[in-house]
Amino acid sequence: MLLATTTLCLSAIAQTNIPTAMPAHAPFFLEPGPPVQIFRMATISRSTQALNYQHRSGATKVDFKGTELMPLANGQAKVESKRGAIEIEVEFANLQTPTTFGSEYLTYVLWAISPEGRASNLGEVLVGENHRSKLDVTTEFQSFAMLVTAEPYYAVRQPSNVVVLENVIRTDTKATEAVSATYELMERGGYIPTGYTFDPVVLDARVPLEFLEARNAVRIAELEGAGQYANDSFQHALQLMKMADGYVTDKRASKKQLIATSRETVQTAEDARAIAIKNRTEESLAKDRAASMSAQAKSQAQANHATLERDAAQAEAAQSRLNAEQAQQATAQAQDDRAKMRARLSQQLNDVLQTRDSARGLIVNMSDVLFDTGRYSLKSEAREKLAKVSGILLSYTGLSIQVSGYTDNIGGDVMNQELSENRAGAVRDYLVQEGVATGAVSAKGFGSTIPVASNDTSAGRQQNRRVELLVSGDTIGGTTSAMFGGPR
Repeated sequence: MLLATTTLCLSAIAQTNIPTAMPAHAPFFLEPGPPVQIFRMATISRSTQALNYQHRSGATKVDFKGTELMPLANGQAKVESKRGAIEIEVEFANLQTPTTFGSEYLTYVLWAISPEGRASNLGEVLVGENHRSKLDVTTEFQSFAMLVTAEPYYAVRQPSNVVVLENVIRTDTKATEAVSATYELMERGGYIPTGYTFDPVVLDARVPLEFLEARNAVRIAELEGAGQYANDSFQHALQLMKMADGYVTDKRASKKQLIATSRETVQTAEDARAIAIKNRTEESLAKDRAASMSAQAKSQAQANHATLERDAAQAEAAQSRLNAEQAQQATAQAQDDRAKMRARLSQQLNDVLQTRDSARGLIVNMSDVLFDTGRYSLKSEAREKLAKVSGILLSYTGLSIQVSGYTDNIGGDVMNQELSENRAGAVRDYLVQEGVATGAVSAKGFGSTIPVASNDTSAGRQQNRRVELLVSGDTIGGTTSAMFGGPR
């Protein structure tokens, strides 16, 4: 057995201004907040153990031990390498309610952390009866550490430092080599400004946890400035929140509808939060560059008045400004070219199959009608459309295509998973057959786990039976998301 120490650098976010707290049962029409402030960062470090599970035959077991935050918590995981992925079956016991660590914490998330410092959200850990929980997940990582953190909602992209459980290597745990990693964690309070308080959460069996997580996600996105820096996505999240709010009071609405809409609200709000952070950072950098250029110009002007070489100094300063302007123009032109190329590609794809833009890239939707019922063979119409899509993609360089298959909830989970995988694989194989590079296309099935509509109606089920192509790459100003089948 080989063990490794994983050093985790914890990065915390705090805000300087204190906005008015939002009541726990306030309406979901959020008023515009105060101007977005500058965040400051702090760093903490901790260590944990990690293993390399690659190329093992058979399963191995790893224990989980509660940290100082939850010392009585424990767990055990069975880890096994299968078909290019690692399957993890894990059970936890003696879990406390997440709100123990603060009103903003509503759930737990299981994470895998790679040696390169990437964190993968493996899934939500729900506290069940007798404070126990069970989770079956997979990861594409081969070498990783595992830990459980308290989070405000399930779809977070970065773990908090409210670490309640860490993997512990057993005496009978087997692995191939030692690994080490460095990673950043969100410090407690990093999702909210200093002084802001989430009102206490009262858990109610009539209101699902997903609904409370949706409220958290929308509130946190607003505090992050999503209304200013990612307004389209944030407004969509508000609309979904309003819909979920209506389901709570509508006796005709099913709990499944409420949960599905709440989960979509969480994901949309998290997307808005991520976009807001990106856009705000870019704006801040632009202001810094402008301020720096202004200071340089002022300093140069003062130097020109203080020296007999004023003319030469002015010429040099003018040339410096010209170079800076040309560099800015070149950068702006490059960004504009990528935006135009993205828009052109989107239009070309949309002329063949329904295409929409997202934070992760362009999403091309293939409906269920392009496949034989219950089968993964492509109809002639589907092959014709995919041939056109392939031709379009081949005219661009540096693109990556993720093919994701989905089904409705009719039939068993195993059958639906297999059908979604086969359909995604059939599309991938046809794209490769048409000339798309093998390394540029990947495929995965998700069964009925990520519906985009209610499975209670035939129309909703038809929408859920689909194959989606996520097209991304630096060429069109975007990169592929690490979470396969993530935000829709």
